[in-house]
Amino acid sequence: MSHVRVLVGTKKGAFILSADGKRDNWEVSGPFFAGWEIYHMKGSPVNPDRIYVSQSTGWFGQIIQRSDDGGKTWTAPGGGLQKSPQGWPMGESNRFVYDTAQAPLTTHQWYDGTQHPWEFKRVWHLEPSLTDAEAVYAGVEDAAIFHSKDGAHSWQELAGLRGHGTGPKWQPGAGGMCLHTIVLDPKDPNRIYIAISAAGAFRSDDGGASWKPINKGLRSQFLPDQDVEVGHCVHHIAMSPQRPGVLFMQKHWDVMRSDDAGDSWREVSGNLPTDFGFAIDVHTHEPDTIFVAPIKSDSEHYPLEGKLQVWRSKTGGNEWQAMTDGLPQKDCYVNVLRDAMAVDKLDDCGVYFGTTGGQVYVSPDGGDHWKPIVHDLPAVLSVEVQTLA
Repeated sequence: MSHVRVLVGTKKGAFILSADGKRDNWEVSGPFFAGWEIYHMKGSPVNPDRIYVSQSTGWFGQIIQRSDDGGKTWTAPGGGLQKSPQGWPMGESNRFVYDTAQAPLTTHQWYDGTQHPWEFKRVWHLEPSLTDAEAVYAGVEDAAIFHSKDGAHSWQELAGLRGHGTGPKWQPGAGGMCLHTIVLDPKDPNRIYIAISAAGAFRSDDGGASWKPINKGLRSQFLPDQDVEVGHCVHHIAMSPQRPGVLFMQKHWDVMRSDDAGDSWREVSGNLPTDFGFAIDVHTHEPDTIFVAPIKSDSEHYPLEGKLQVWRSKTGGNEWQAMTDGLPQKDCYVNVLRDAMAVDKLDDCGVYFGTTGGQVYVSPDGGDHWKPIVHDLPAVLSVEVQTLA
């Protein structure tokens, strides 16, 4: 029987949740890297036992960890045996150096409108290659995309993104200027989508060498020019592997859809009670079935009326239904962050999400019914799912 492995990054370590295909009884492993913020962890689709982890703290900085045995053991590639004076791992895997030689771009816009130097802070998202277990992309803060071809031993910036022309107009969102989403097209290995808060969405059609903004149709209340090329605060982008040209976006406000690989967008918020949120995902087998987790507002990051709800559309947007069976409908004031929702690939598609209250929920029937896997983890930053034979 197939089984699933849920990779959970939290504010104080990583956890692995495992179950068979029924998804009833769960084994919890962890915390790994206890006390560290795990912004993201994701397994390779080529070799599921290869798992990449972004481990960071504001005090000791950024470390990339890797497992080659499904999370039983871990190493910091490219120099894990070297130690800092404080005893922490050092090595090439922790070096993310902006490429100023190819793209002499050194500043972006700051909160007050002045120019500010690019400064590496952390890795927000790791996206393993669909075809090569040694290849992985990293989205970082300050916003840039890096690529490793040697299993995260070393990293090179795909500098065409920052250097394509609009970089000096990018500015931080409330959580920083982060490249938080990387989507790889399964039918076109040269096509990559990324999203940045608060710059917008971008696409490369040549493997990351060059990029174009794909923000036509987005509207943002805080921008004086609604047709501006960059400046939109995109929270997340999701895509069905069955239909790679169709994208769904959760923006700062608005749920959006593109049917032309991001060249244009239209709003599909429909009857949602609020269209602010962070997470969005697509059913594995039904490319018009979309899941979002609405949050009250940009200043009140919790569910409307204290009722935790996932809303599902089976029509590709506009028509939505609240899926609440098994979720708390009273006094619940948690958030669901942008990388904290995922789906598995079992015949009965499972949907998963984690909250800032430390709960991880699963629906083994595409959102109809929910049940908690765990209640009391640290605040959940990311959730990814591996479907294993």
